[in-house]
Amino acid sequence: MPKNWKTYKLGELCTKITDGAHHSPKDIGTGGYPMPSVKDLTPFGVNLESSKRISELDYFKLIKQGCQPIVNDVVIAKDGNSALDTVCVIKKSVEAVLLSSVAILRPDMKLIDPYFLKCYFSSPAILKYLKSRFISGAAIPRVILKDFKLAEINLPPLPEQRVIASILSALDDKIENNLAMNKTLEDMAMALYKHWFVDFGPFQEGKFVDSELGKIPEGWQVKRIGELISHQKGYAFKSKWYQSKGKEIVRVSDTTHNSIDLSTCNKISNQKAEEFKKYNLKTNDVIIASVGSWLTNYASVVGKVVRVPSTANGCLLNQNAVNLQMTLKDKNHQGLLYYSLKNDRFLNYIVSTAQGSANQASIKLIDIFDYKIPFLSIENFINFSSHVDRLIEQQNQLTEENQTLTQLRDTLLPKLISGEVRLKEFEKEITAAL
Repeated sequence: MPKNWKTYKLGELCTKITDGAHHSPKDIGTGGYPMPSVKDLTPFGVNLESSKRISELDYFKLIKQGCQPIVNDVVIAKDGNSALDTVCVIKKSVEAVLLSSVAILRPDMKLIDPYFLKCYFSSPAILKYLKSRFISGAAIPRVILKDFKLAEINLPPLPEQRVIASILSALDDKIENNLAMNKTLEDMAMALYKHWFVDFGPFQEGKFVDSELGKIPEGWQVKRIGELISHQKGYAFKSKWYQSKGKEIVRVSDTTHNSIDLSTCNKISNQKAEEFKKYNLKTNDVIIASVGSWLTNYASVVGKVVRVPSTANGCLLNQNAVNLQMTLKDKNHQGLLYYSLKNDRFLNYIVSTAQGSANQASIKLIDIFDYKIPFLSIENFINFSSHVDRLIEQQNQLTEENQTLTQLRDTLLPKLISGEVRLKEFEKEITAAL
């Protein structure tokens, strides 16, 4: 620890350390006030859209109990298998109250910068120390807050904290902005698909005819997806092959809403991976979960559709998923394939045809292949693909940029938080990234 740094207890650095409500009011669905839990935490803030909703009466009762975070509070996962894994700073006022699975830390701004505290808890070495000391409970891992207050934190002077925090938070902000832009591009591409293939906007002046999908423009056909694609099922890689470095194995659990989280993937040696080249993923391949949960749990739902980002090019596909490609007249139409399947009609179709128990569902490949879409001429497909593929390429570029930013942040964070290096040593890299 550098000479001008000091060691404090967490309880000395916060004016308040508490958790959310221990009472969970009824979820009223739409409307009402959000009540986020640990599942709604992200590194960039609290996701209010995914949280349960409670009545106005319950909301104001819980505000009186101090369950509402305020600006500059640091909130951290307290209970469950993800305890201490996710931490963020409240950047703006929120009309929400938290459940008890989330801890609220209110930093003393005269002693510690909130973003520095957030970064401190994000350092792998610090996280390992905190988990070994302050998580208890076998069935449900839990942080006991009265003990957590005793966690030791090594701090530089406040001005240096602010400089370190400003750099790391700037990298986080750039990553968050890129994620938001990526979502906008995804929405634009989805809207374009709907305009062409659901509303038939470019063809409204022509005649429409009846089909099994409803009214479609005259001259169009209804085709099974299976007539237009090739496929490759994933492989059941053995856990004994897993190691810390090498080629990533993509499981259904590694997929996000529309992409792949490489940080959670298991790996096998590059030498071993050479034996399984047929399971390689390529940029813009479309993955469908053939085994998963039912509709109430979208994160792992059977029929979940994901597009392979350029950052996952060359990874290997694990079992319980199938990889699809659409190539017509030597032209790749992965964008069209992805948006043809990334919609409620396909998901509801899959769930309605899936089989299984109350806890797990599975889908036969023939049922995926039997899904029907409106089909027009190859020339028009190429026209649509040229538009949507530009949006997808921009998404891939942003994903690659975020991978670079994340690697830089993850390299910088533990070294700066521990005082091992000073910012000047990374000045060129930081300037180039921002």
